[in-house]
Amino acid sequence: MADYYDILGVSRSADKEEIKRAYRRLARKYHPDVNKDPGAEDRFKEISRAYEILSDPETRARFDRFGEAGVSSGAGAGYQDFDMGGFADIFESFFSGFSGVGQQTARRRAGPVRGDDLRLDLKLDFREAIFGGEKKIRISHLETCTACTGTGAKPGTQPRVCSTCNGVGQVRRATRTPFGSFTQVSTCPTCNGNGQVIEDKCDVCGGSGQKQEAKELKIQIPAGVDNGTRLRVSGEGDAGQRGGPSGDLYVYLFVNEDTEFQRDGINILSEVKISYLQAILGDRIPVDTVDGPVEVTIAPGTQPNTVHTLENHGVPRLGNPASRGDHLVTIQIDIPTRVTHEERELLEKLAQIRGDRLSKGGGFLGGLFRG
Repeated sequence: MADYYDILGVSRSADKEEIKRAYRRLARKYHPDVNKDPGAEDRFKEISRAYEILSDPETRARFDRFGEAGVSSGAGAGYQDFDMGGFADIFESFFSGFSGVGQQTARRRAGPVRGDDLRLDLKLDFREAIFGGEKKIRISHLETCTACTGTGAKPGTQPRVCSTCNGVGQVRRATRTPFGSFTQVSTCPTCNGNGQVIEDKCDVCGGSGQKQEAKELKIQIPAGVDNGTRLRVSGEGDAGQRGGPSGDLYVYLFVNEDTEFQRDGINILSEVKISYLQAILGDRIPVDTVDGPVEVTIAPGTQPNTVHTLENHGVPRLGNPASRGDHLVTIQIDIPTRVTHEERELLEKLAQIRGDRLSKGGGFLGGLFRG
């Protein structure tokens, strides 16, 4: 039995932000695009599944209450309310003679059935995740057959009510025992629980009432999405059966790393190198941001690892794009390992003026330059 809290390395009392941070950290480490070690892909799937369960309040509540059984495909498919169907079947076996419970359940089974939800993993470039926008995707899903309008019967014909179960979808067999009469309920073998029999099947869909079709969709990516953000596209999952509604399409987003920028929540991080002379004397330099170049003032005497904050040049806050994070620029100083003879003479004069000691292999210049 999987413990999704252990998989993400968080406590059972962790809030939504803790869970999100843990997922981001592990997803970056085990994503198949960056980690080629054996087992990394399986580990990534485990992590994604854990985040999928714990990031949604409803599924997390079911997991806390019922464990894995509460969120397995049979119990929690489609992120709907916890399905008690499995327990209803057990009660049917013992109490089918009371209040018509078995018959009601069978009729529900033979009625409209909601289509399955689908999942699509979508990769985004760094700037696409920052600013969002329209994205074209292509999916393959089940659509209602247009030739038979989902009945599964050849055009001009209709399915007939199953004569074995009279449309109920189940059959009952009573057995007498020394302890009384026992009724066994099972799926109708003639109609496989559908309650209908198709004598002339549709030539297009083979009687299933559905066809696998490829479809192109345009979806809107909100500004500020990040790794693991889940978008729901209503009604774009598999078509339902017997007039049931279609399922939904869930799009999971994964953001490619950028060579220049890193993301920390809603802030963007980058580094810029300046010369030691710029650090000593000061300067104005252009710094790349996701919005384009911005001029930054380097104060005289700037030290290594000084951080400049460019306000409102970070990531738009998801759901409130008018509010943005900051761009944090770390200044690195490029100290040359070799200087020309003329440069060395000038630097030695500067050292003498400042009263600094020069010695071979040490001192103000000897420890910095080799030339």
